[in-house]
Formats: sequence, structure tokens, C-alpha cells
Amino acid sequence: MATTEKASSSSSNSNSSANDQPTSAPSSPKLGASRSGSPLLTVDPDSPMALTDADPNMLKCLVPIEVNTSYEVPTDRDYYINPPPRDRPVRLYCDGIYDLMHYGHMRALEQAKKSLPNVYLMVGMCNDKDTHARKGKTVQVDLERYESMRHCRWVDEVIPDAPWIVTQEFLDEHEIDYVCHDDLPYASAESDDVYAFVKAQGRFMPTQRTDGVSTSDLITRIVRDYDKYLRRNLERGMSPKDLNISFLKEQELNIQKQISAIRDQIKRNFQGTREDVVGELEDLKAELRHTKVFWEDRRQDIVRGFTSMFGSQVNKIFGRKRSDRDSISQNPETPSKKTRKSSEDLDSEAGPSGSAPESSSS
Repeated sequence: MATTEKASSSSSNSNSSANDQPTSAPSSPKLGASRSGSPLLTVDPDSPMALTDADPNMLKCLVPIEVNTSYEVPTDRDYYINPPPRDRPVRLYCDGIYDLMHYGHMRALEQAKKSLPNVYLMVGMCNDKDTHARKGKTVQVDLERYESMRHCRWVDEVIPDAPWIVTQEFLDEHEIDYVCHDDLPYASAESDDVYAFVKAQGRFMPTQRTDGVSTSDLITRIVRDYDKYLRRNLERGMSPKDLNISFLKEQELNIQKQISAIRDQIKRNFQGTREDVVGELEDLKAELRHTKVFWEDRRQDIVRGFTSMFGSQVNKIFGRKRSDRDSISQNPETPSKKTRKSSEDLDSEAGPSGSAPESSSS
């Protein structure tokens, strides 16, 4: 079967260079540093590859993958795993479609490459004929998928036209020590688990699937925002014919674009008006606070000034009223001056005989 190897690993010295490396860690310090950063990613939220920091599974799955420097294999599975060879590179094999290759694919390959020291990683990829017949249409053609995989830093060899189901002949032909995949049963028309016979031989090395991303998920995101991407591509100069859309669809997208522009303009104006009103209210609040502080500071001065100017007269007035109240309370039978005056007025009007005055004749 024909093979396509990476440019950096296709030379005849690929096996010998692998023997010289104690582990499968990347040799480039620059590339190695890029894997040790924070698992949090910052991307355009409008991108179909957008990630959400609120997803705990996303944060968990992006933990950096450590290199296994020992030759110990997992022993906690319900199937046996053979001990690896130590006198030569361990030949691991991953297979798949790898359409729209994403970081979930990359991390699975990285796990395989780092699962043991001195790993030679092969990746088998099915052609379009088998894939379309068994799984459905792909976005990329097989040659594009092969070439994308060839540039993955963890892969030493790409095997095109790989069989859909791994056979014993294929294992023997490529001298495969382990087949790598997540260990959930992978059913097909021929079997409930296409890796069952590999597990039975102790030649299956499990990897952990990365949650939160898949080729189907990426396609779903694009389909969900189909009109947005059509408008974007039309704005970038693609013709309706290139996008396989009708004249009516093009006009509908243009109307949507205009409505979106008007909506954005209203939002900007509303935001500007709101910010102006909020600013004016804040200025008014600040002015009121300043006025309050000013008069609170002046209050004591005003009270002291008023007291110094009118304090004696105020005390005299209030003191006289207080003395009158005290005298009344002490002699309740003594009529007040006002009462005596009223009685004298009535006596003078009554006359000496005490009779009421006569009205004058006309």
C-alpha cells in the first residue's frame, strides 16, 4: 500500500532519529512552549470555532498533555494491553476521516504520540469512496484531508486509502504494535466494535476523546448561522453563483444587511444618548453633593453669626415671656393686665348706675 510521509520524517533516518530521543516530546523549544500555556483560549465569538469559557468541560479537556517517560501501559481496562518493545520505536497507528481537522483530532494524535517513549506514529485515512458510502459526504476531498494531516507535528507517516476496518493483514504489513482510539465500542455494519479483535490481541492503546468539538459540531455551527456566512462571503466579493444561491436569496440577504445596519445604528444612537443622560445625571448628583457639603460647612458659621448679632434681643424677648408665664403659674387668681383692662372698659361703658347706655335720638 502506498504511503505518504511527513517531509520532516520521510527520510531513511527517521527510525534512527527516533531511537536517539528518550521521549516523544517535541524537539523544538518554540513549539514546545506553545503547548504549555494557559488552557483558556481567546477567539472571535462570531467564529464557527468560538469557544465558551463558561463550559467546564472545555476547560477540563484543554489541560496540557504530559509525556509518558515510562514504558508502563494502562492496567485499569477490561482488556489486556501488551508491554511495548524497548529496543526500537513503538509503532502506533491511528485511523479516521479527519474532515475539517480540528483541535480534537490534534489532541488525540498528541496523546498517542506522548503515550510512550520513542513513538513512531502512523495515521491511516479512508478515501472519499469508502467514507461517502459508510458515513456521508465530507467537506474536504480525500487529497485535502491527506495533505492537512501531513502537516500535523505529531504525525510521522500518513497512510492514504486506509481500510475502514483494520485487518490482521494491515497490522502485519505496517508492523503496528498498537492501534490508538478512544475505547468506546465503534460499531459498523460488520461488527459491534471494529477494534474488538485488536483489543483481544492486546494491541489496543486507548486515548481520551476531547469533548466539546467535532466535525459535525463545526458544520452545525455554520449551518445555524448560514445567512451570516453567506452575507460575509458576498461582502468579500464572491458571486451568488459561487455560493449557489438564487437572485431572490441575494436580495433577501441584502435586505437583511440593511436592516442589520439600521438596527446597529439605532443601538449606537441609543447607547450614545443613554451615556449623555447618565453623564448629566452624574454631574447633577456631584453638584448637589457639593452644595450639601458647602451648606453643612456654613451652617455653624451662620448660627454663630446670627447669635452674635441678635442673641441679646432674642434672650430678652424669650426671657420676658418666660417671666410672665412664671407669674401666672404662681398667682392663678390675680387677673392679668389684659383682663383688668377689659373689666375697666366695661364699667366705664355701663355708667354710674350700672345701666346700659341709651342710644342717642335721631
